Amino acid sequence: MRIIKLTPETRKNLLSELIKRSPDDYGPYEETVKEIVNDVHIRGDEALLEYTAKFDKANLTPETMRVTKEEIEEAYNAVDPGLLEVIRKAIKNIEDYHELQKRNSWITTNPNGTILGQKIAPVEYAGVYVPGGKAAYPSTVLMNVVPARVAGVPHIVMTTPCNAEGKVYPNTLVAANEAGVTEIYKCGGAQAIAALAYGTDTIPKVDKIVGPGNIFVAIAKRVVFGHVSIDSIAGPSEIMVLADETATPKYVAADLLSQAEHDELASAILVTTSEDLAKQVSDWIDQFTAKLSRREIIQKSLDNFGYILVAGNMEEAIETANTIAPEHLELLTKDPFQTMTKIRNAGAIFLGEYSSEPLGDYFAGPNHVLPTNGTARFFSPLGVDDFIKKTSIISYSREALEAVHKDIETFAESESLTAHANSIRVRFEEH
Repeated sequence: MRIIKLTPETRKNLLSELIKRSPDDYGPYEETVKEIVNDVHIRGDEALLEYTAKFDKANLTPETMRVTKEEIEEAYNAVDPGLLEVIRKAIKNIEDYHELQKRNSWITTNPNGTILGQKIAPVEYAGVYVPGGKAAYPSTVLMNVVPARVAGVPHIVMTTPCNAEGKVYPNTLVAANEAGVTEIYKCGGAQAIAALAYGTDTIPKVDKIVGPGNIFVAIAKRVVFGHVSIDSIAGPSEIMVLADETATPKYVAADLLSQAEHDELASAILVTTSEDLAKQVSDWIDQFTAKLSRREIIQKSLDNFGYILVAGNMEEAIETANTIAPEHLELLTKDPFQTMTKIRNAGAIFLGEYSSEPLGDYFAGPNHVLPTNGTARFFSPLGVDDFIKKTSIISYSREALEAVHKDIETFAESESLTAHANSIRVRFEEH
């Protein structure tokens, strides 16, 4: 793994390289996705089933598109009991964490006759997209569904691709049922996003769509945004480890590789103040990579976006982390809690050498749906707030309005909105 001394120039070059991972460059796919989305919008189930047959090779009907109770029971019989127990433990941790995010509606009253407040309510329908493709990710199901359920969403609708026989991964179905999904449909890709956004005779229209997917799913979410809310357009996974000489090289290397194995665009970066640590981590990465099953993907990821940066001091290392704003940031320093106080931008922060990134992916409780590509500067992890709406409440008595009516009229007239001013004025004119 390449080792680079951190300078203003190398930092600039690094940022330039990482920008190439941006999910904004959709090129020739955009028109194709727009056509699919519009087709489903117009023709509904008919188009949805045609695309499912074309892309997933599954010949379904409106009746067989929805996963049945019998299929869920069959999935339970196929899932390893040990995994089911782990899923239930993870759900409990995720629930407990997200329960702490819940907010309550509030009202304030004043002696002058004004009542102000905020009403908080969940969205009615949440749509969760779960990839199918080459693998099943029950952890993704839990992280997207549990916050919606904790928020109080009454209808959680999930879509996920099926195989040619019309079957969905058992692990996915079991995770969805355990997490609290209310209905599951066998469809994927841009066509599934369109169905969730606009509704069909079979699939209900939702208020918000969350969940990861391939480039077609990402573009479709952009296309339908405005008709529905979406969580974000997620980019490739990334990890940064910020370490000093006290870090254990073997642990650092293992943690970097945990994200490099996601795909060839994943980014794994070590920022350290220790040249000795940098060399040892590089050696361990070579040793681990040679033995890991996804070594080809890992190697391409490291060749493209893997870096070991040696900083002159910890302040420089911390500033680099804040500039890059990584999705996952591990702090393996002598006093990680002290270091954390200086971190401004990160999706999730992992403190100490026994808080490795996969802990957050699967089990600890905080959400693993995190901002990528530097968006941690202004985005937050998925959570309960993503599934609620806030409504303002305003009530003035006659006496309260009378005390300020001329101020409001003045403000409205300054904007030449005379009807606004009149709406206030008429209440105090003599009849």
